[in-house]
Order: sequence, then C-alpha cells, then structure tokens
Amino acid sequence: MRKWAERLINMREINTLRNQIFVVFTLTMILVLTFAGAFIYREVSVLLRQSAAKHIQQTAIQANGRLDALLKQIDSLTTQVSADSYVQKLLLKEVQGKRSNFNERQSLLQIANNYMAYSSGISSLELYTLDNRRLFPLDDSSINRISGDELAAANAQKGRIAWIGMDSRVPDTVLAIRRINLMDNSYLPGGYLVIHINREYFDMYGPEVMNDPARSREFMLLSDSEGNPIISDIDDEAAQSVFAQTGSTVMLGQERMLAVRQHSEVAGWRLVLLMPVEAATEGISVLRTAIYVSIGIAAIVFLLLTLLLSTMITRPIQRLRRSMRAVKFGGLRLIPVSRNRFRTLEISELNHTYNQMVTHMNELIQVVYEKEITQSRTELKALQAQINPHFLFNTLEAFYWSLEEKEESELARTILAMSGLFRYVIGSAAGNEERVTIRDELEHAQRYLQIMKMRLVDRLNWSIDADERLLQAPIPKLIIQPLVENAILHGVESRIGPGSVTIRVFSARSGIATIAVIDDGLGMDEETLTLLKQSIEGAASQDPKNGAGVAMSNVQRRLRLYYPNTAERVGGLQIDSKSGVGTTVSFEITIPPEGDELS
Repeated sequence: MRKWAERLINMREINTLRNQIFVVFTLTMILVLTFAGAFIYREVSVLLRQSAAKHIQQTAIQANGRLDALLKQIDSLTTQVSADSYVQKLLLKEVQGKRSNFNERQSLLQIANNYMAYSSGISSLELYTLDNRRLFPLDDSSINRISGDELAAANAQKGRIAWIGMDSRVPDTVLAIRRINLMDNSYLPGGYLVIHINREYFDMYGPEVMNDPARSREFMLLSDSEGNPIISDIDDEAAQSVFAQTGSTVMLGQERMLAVRQHSEVAGWRLVLLMPVEAATEGISVLRTAIYVSIGIAAIVFLLLTLLLSTMITRPIQRLRRSMRAVKFGGLRLIPVSRNRFRTLEISELNHTYNQMVTHMNELIQVVYEKEITQSRTELKALQAQINPHFLFNTLEAFYWSLEEKEESELARTILAMSGLFRYVIGSAAGNEERVTIRDELEHAQRYLQIMKMRLVDRLNWSIDADERLLQAPIPKLIIQPLVENAILHGVESRIGPGSVTIRVFSARSGIATIAVIDDGLGMDEETLTLLKQSIEGAASQDPKNGAGVAMSNVQRRLRLYYPNTAERVGGLQIDSKSGVGTTVSFEITIPPEGDELS
C-alpha cells in the first residue's frame, strides 16, 4: 500500500499544468504534421504523374507533327513528278498506243534524280503504264509485283498518294503509290508512280535525342494502317502486342508503361509513345525523404517552442500557486505585512470568485456549445445540399467560357450540353419535379444526343420530328431520354457503320399524343423481342441485351402510374423490331385540355 501511495504521489507531481500543455501541444503538432505530410505527398505525387503524362503527350504531338511533315514532303515531291510535263507527255503517248523508245525512257532517269535529290528518304521511283509495263527503271518488269489490293488503294485515292505501308518484297522499305492523271486527257488515268521510301526516314529520334537521359527510357512505335510496325524501338512482336492493347497504360513484358497514341491524318498511320510508370514516379521517393526530414526538423523546433510556451503560460499560475500555498502554510511572514495581507486577500477572493465563475460559465458554455453545434450542423447540411449542384453547374460554366475563349467551339457546346443535362436531372422543372413539358423533355434528349454525337462522331445521326402543337403538353420527367439511350447503346453502337436515331412526336387521334424513338440498328429476332417484353413486365430473371430492359421497365411502370387508362388500353410501351432493320419503341399519353397547368 505504501508503494502504491508513493506512485500516486509521483503521478500527481508529474500531472502538472505545464506538462499537460506540453503533451497536448506535442500531440497536436504530430497530428498536424502527419496530415500535412500525407496531403502534400498525395498532391505532389499526382502532380508528378500528370507532369510525366503531359511531357510524353507533348513529345507524341511533336513526333506526329514531324511525321506529317515528312509525309507531306514526299507527297509534294511525288505530286511534282506526276505533274512533270515530260512524264505527262510520255504517259499520254502510251495511252494513245505509241510505245516509248529507249532514249525517251532513259530521259526519265534525270527527272527522277532531280526530284529525289530533294528528299533523302526516297530510295527509288518507279513509273508504270496502265497496261502493267514499267517505263522506269529500264527493264520489262510487270506491275503485277504490286498486289491488286495495293493498286485498288491507289485507284481509290483518285490521284492522291496512297500510303500502303511496309513493302513485303523490299526489306526495310515503305511503299506508296500514286495514280497519275493526264491533264491533257481530261484527267483520265495514265499510269502509276511507285515510291519506295527508306524505313529510317521515319525515325523520329535522332542520335542526339537517344543520348538524352530524359528520353533514354522512352520508346516510340510507328505502324501503318494495318498495324504492321514501321519504326519501333522494341522488337516487332512486342510492338504488335502493344498495338493490340488499349488504355492509358499497357504491359511491355513484365513492365507497366504509360502509353500516348497519336493518329496521322496524312497517312492514317498510328504513333505510340511509351514511358515506364516507374520513370514517371521516380521523384516520389525523393519527395518522401524530403517530407520525413521536414517533419523531423519541424517536430524538434515545435517541441522546443512548446516547452518555452508552456513555461511562459504556467509561470504566473505557479506564482499564484506558491502564494496560495504560502497563505495555507502561514507564509505571510516572508512578505511585508501590509503588502502581503492585501495580496493574500485579493488572491483568495479571486480564486473563490474564479472557481464560481468557471463553474457557472462551463454550464453556460456547454448549453451554448450544444446549441451552436446543432444549429451549425443543420445549416451546414442545408448549405451543402445547395452548394453541391451549384458548384457542379459553376464548374461546367467555367469550362464552357474557357473553351469559348480558346475557340474550342465543339467542346464548348458539349460542356454546355452537359451542364444543361445535369441541371435538368438534378434540379426541378418550373418548380415541379414530377412533370415537365414535351418541349423540355425533347431539349433534354437533344442535349444527350449532342454529347453522344461528340463521342460517336460520324457513327451517329439523329433528328427530332415533333408537332409544335404538342410541345406544351405535360409529360413525366426523364421518360424519353432512357429510350434514346437504349436506342444508341443497343442499336447504333451494335451495328457496323453509321446509324441514326429519330424521335417523333405526333397525334394520330384527338386527345392522344404518340412519342416514338426509332433506330436503324441490328434489331431483334422474335425470341429476343419476347424476352425483352418479359423483362419489362418483370417476368424474366435476367435482362436481355445487356440490361436493356432495366430503363424500359422503369419507364413502363411510370407510364402505368401516370396514365393508367392509356396503359391498360395499349399496354404502355410498344416495341416493334426486325432483325437487321431496326427497332421502334413508342408510347401514348393523354393530352389535357388547353390551359391546364402541369400537375
């Protein structure tokens, strides 16, 4: 018992106000530095990754620009060869059935050498007639050495250069063909110009770039339109594996690589730049060490400052404590009587008043604190509910004006459409969340179609055909867009080539409006259509066509809730689909008398 009593006394001696302040400040410092270090580490890591991605993206754009410049140079030189007066005259003579003699053909050598001198990439030029005879070089080789597909590609270009890709018959050579049209013969075909280009001509990285340490771990791959590697810093098998993968990261052997892809508008070739993910984040380890060192130095400085601060704060209280203890043990004789008596009386009264005041204030503070916490939480929740969508709309609006300033009109329109789409979904229409006008619903569907047009480009065509007299009729909110989404997802995207979606709003009989969403996709056979209808009615355990029945089932239930009489008469959603033709989904709604408001 004596030992426990001694330990308790020692604990009381340690449990001083000075030590409490020191411990609390120390713990606070540790928490602040830990959270600050974690936040800085995360943010800087993201910035490093973004910087690496931006660097490789800029490199890819520059390389693609250089590639297009090289291709345009070849295109320009071969255009001059095709338009050369002597070449035109010789081919016109051949078309007219007059064979060229040896001297005439030999003159082509000087013309070819003159043009080839302007480009180090062209290894050879070959000139053929329409009847598969080679005029230059001087031999009797037939044009049949070029495949029919390659000649068809040249004819399809109608005088423009056709970039065939790697020449399987001549190693390390890229093949291109241009059909020569005769200017003095109504631009009719007169022959073919075959161009062989050195493979090294398209090497974007010269020796000075390869010796740059910043790019020593970057790899560049260039392939033709068929995916055959033209230039590659890795072996052809690994390059084909990279071309087969998609996404921002690919696997090269056992290593994860950042991949940036560019497409040549001139030749239709693909350019891929690779950078190891580890190389993009190699600065993170240095950052981690810097954060640890900074936290250590800050901790030492903070501990010293905390010790000094706690001593300054507790010194007056220690004096008061010593004075009160002196009073308790009769220490007045150590102080002058008149002065000490006045001071002892003042401290005793202050201590007693202070204790009463603290007790009363703690009770008031607790009540006020609880009230403030409750009120603050209530206000915060209310403000949060307003700020979240408002912040989203403001952000999209800022993106829109930024893109307008940069003259990115197409992206700006897409951002504006997204803003309207989110505002329509999140907000309320005319103070009512349940019903809107057909006009509002069609505008919402139009914004969605604009966004999908941005993604599908030429694969999607759409139109809206609506009777103006029906546009003010009330309709449940978000009833048309799910059908449009299904038409794009399971109609247009599932077919090869462009597709179309049409929205029609018309009235076939008085008091009834019909709304139809039509696509020209693959359509459905009878079995699939039956399964879809069962899914809409909740009779099937699985949704057909990758979940197409989920949104349509929701629309069906809402139609039956809002229009019970119409739904019972015609069955709600009507689906008409034929395999290989397309699908039409329609429904009918009742039109209230003119002047009725949305209800």
